[in-house]
Amino acid sequence: MSQPKTRLPIIFILVTLILDAIGIGLILPVMPDLIRDIEGVGLSDAAIWGGILATSFAVMQFLCGPLVGNLSDRYGRRPVLLISLATMALDYVVMALAGSIWLLFAARIVGGITAATQATAGAFIADISPPERKAARFGLVGATFGIGFVLGPLIGGFLGELGPRAPFWAAAGLATANLIFGYFVLPETVTDRIRRPFDWRRANPLGAFREMGRLPGVRPLLTLFFLYECAMFIYPAIWAYFTQYRFGWSTGTIGISLAMFGIGIAAVQGGLIRVILRVLGERGTVWYGLSYNFLAFLIIGLVDNSTAILLMTPLLALGAVVTPAILGLMSRAAQDNQQGELQGAISSTRSVAMILSPIAMTQIFAAFTREGAPLILPGAPFLLAAGLMIACALVFVARRDSRAPA
Repeated sequence: MSQPKTRLPIIFILVTLILDAIGIGLILPVMPDLIRDIEGVGLSDAAIWGGILATSFAVMQFLCGPLVGNLSDRYGRRPVLLISLATMALDYVVMALAGSIWLLFAARIVGGITAATQATAGAFIADISPPERKAARFGLVGATFGIGFVLGPLIGGFLGELGPRAPFWAAAGLATANLIFGYFVLPETVTDRIRRPFDWRRANPLGAFREMGRLPGVRPLLTLFFLYECAMFIYPAIWAYFTQYRFGWSTGTIGISLAMFGIGIAAVQGGLIRVILRVLGERGTVWYGLSYNFLAFLIIGLVDNSTAILLMTPLLALGAVVTPAILGLMSRAAQDNQQGELQGAISSTRSVAMILSPIAMTQIFAAFTREGAPLILPGAPFLLAAGLMIACALVFVARRDSRAPA
């Protein structure tokens, strides 16, 4: 496609991916109030349901990513993307109207399926991009998550002041507007020349785990990566419940704090990480990040000062340097002909962490905040995350990787 003809479709794809990310961040500030409104339970029990809903979303996204991508190879990118957007808009309406927790649970399952369109969106970008422009355009795709995660909590927080259901009506309107836009500008890029039959074997999301056995040199680092991701997912999993319980924060304040964290992550990942890697190297960056996050989790878990924690929120991102450093070490430890296998293993490992962390963190929060608990300690999940940083450090010390840099 020529440049003028690709501009609008690319804008549509980027907006679609931003909406996917907004959908994740949008519900974080209002989910405690929405669950309490529906179920009439306390914050501790609401957190348990929040963990179940987050895990169900992550499970469906994990299971359906390869499936949706392979459906787009068979039936085309356009119908898969447009149907997903229409379903997303309807799903937000259902969440806005949900009168039972089970309807909300079903909506989160459907939301996880519709959020699995990243593979199709990426395939569309690849279809319409010449080789020399692919990297730059995929860079734009990567930036959409950061934009969406900043906008999502802000929208959810501010509109949540009008009621816990208001953000979902706004999200439904945005998805509908983008659906109409896409209907008029999105071409089909799958032709008979590249169309292929649907094959369940290619749609298997567990396939990447088989590859891990072929990567003995990076298995300890994958273990470290898994533990680290489980710890870092504490922020989307528990932040809204924790800050509302301990500090009485409103949805607006929670949204602002999450947006500040997202801006900090963008600044670190977008520029500061290069400086840190250049000064400390990959191994030094891992040690710095693990140490910083350990201290940050301890402070959050133990300090009972609302203003201090709010001011600290953007600074939490200064510890978000471990993942790029670990990825660099793993890439160097793997053989040249194993890089594709490595990326599949990394993606699957992150997905499992996204599934397990919310359910574990919310259960711990509930156990230490429920009425009658032997010890009231709302920061208990953050102390667990601090412990996971110690576990990461032990794995890093004990790893035996002959190809690891000294």
